[in-house]
Amino acid sequence: MSLQPTPSHTVHVPLGDRAYDIVIAPDAIDQAGTRLAGLFPGARFGIVTDVNVAEAQLPRLVASLDAAGLSHAEIIVPAGESTKSWMHLQDVVDGILGARLERNDILIALGGGVIGDLAGFAASIVRRGMDFVQVPTSLLAQVDSSVGGKTGINSVHGKNLVGAFHQPRLVLADLSALDTLPPRQFAAGYAEVVKYGLIGDQNFFFWLEANASEIGAGGPARAEAIARACAAKARVVVADEKETGERALLNLGHTFGHALEKATGYSDRLLHGEGVAIGMVLAHKFSARLGLAPSQDTGRIEAHLKIAGLPTTLADIPGELPPTPVLMDAIAQDKKVSRGALTFILTRGIGGAFIEKNVDPTAVSGFLEDMR
Repeated sequence: MSLQPTPSHTVHVPLGDRAYDIVIAPDAIDQAGTRLAGLFPGARFGIVTDVNVAEAQLPRLVASLDAAGLSHAEIIVPAGESTKSWMHLQDVVDGILGARLERNDILIALGGGVIGDLAGFAASIVRRGMDFVQVPTSLLAQVDSSVGGKTGINSVHGKNLVGAFHQPRLVLADLSALDTLPPRQFAAGYAEVVKYGLIGDQNFFFWLEANASEIGAGGPARAEAIARACAAKARVVVADEKETGERALLNLGHTFGHALEKATGYSDRLLHGEGVAIGMVLAHKFSARLGLAPSQDTGRIEAHLKIAGLPTTLADIPGELPPTPVLMDAIAQDKKVSRGALTFILTRGIGGAFIEKNVDPTAVSGFLEDMR
């Protein structure tokens, strides 16, 4: 761990009357009560978390709320991607209503991306809409899913196909919570950090290459990487909040990745960030095959992700994958599909992602078959 003090950062998301701050600090959870008391005077709070985060971080949050004199209820669900389901959405909704939380009360999502998506979606529909606060405890959630207002659950037909755009009122990203993550979970989140460099900021990707060891160890470089990633996402969200255009760039690697997650049953065989890492490499390889991107960029990206401890090929996924037609069926359910035509985020190289519509499914199928 770096001996240098870790600075705090605040990234503002300017969305008019729905604007909010992302506070990135080592003690964000411990200061939550003071911040929430000032922002939501008189409100009661419902905390949604999973069994793992409840053990690691819930006592800190409860102590902070109690110290500020804030009334709260706790709703604890199982951990894992399978929790983003109709069944557990009902559990959260029933928990909110059972606690008699009112429309002007606040839901707190304490956990990783699964909890943020699930709690945010519940907040968007209970009593026709409650405000909520994101307290992301995983790297993936801090740099991606907690920012931008995408909430939802999975369906048997695919990932994140049921949901709503519902912006949080505040994001509290606690850096110290990352110290409790298993290395595999941290690496999975790092894939989303790398994504921002690959989309449109070549210099950020180069900076990540140069600072990878300190980012892994903690300290100022980790805080800066998170702040820069959040700022990059905030810029895209402000430009295209409802994903009608530019925001689709944030899905670099996700079309392949989501299909692979579905193929592995949304299980621990493949974490979301791992699917994104493989998906980003596939997107660059596919772009290179189409003559759009230099192949040497793909090698450089793959090498960096490997150093970070991430899988980069289909062969890195444990167990057998279903046949290519099954993967193609999952790709056909992607949210970016428009009137049956495939849309992919392709690239002209590091930092050169773009949206390509009407991608030939035969070309994608042949490419996947060759990658197996």
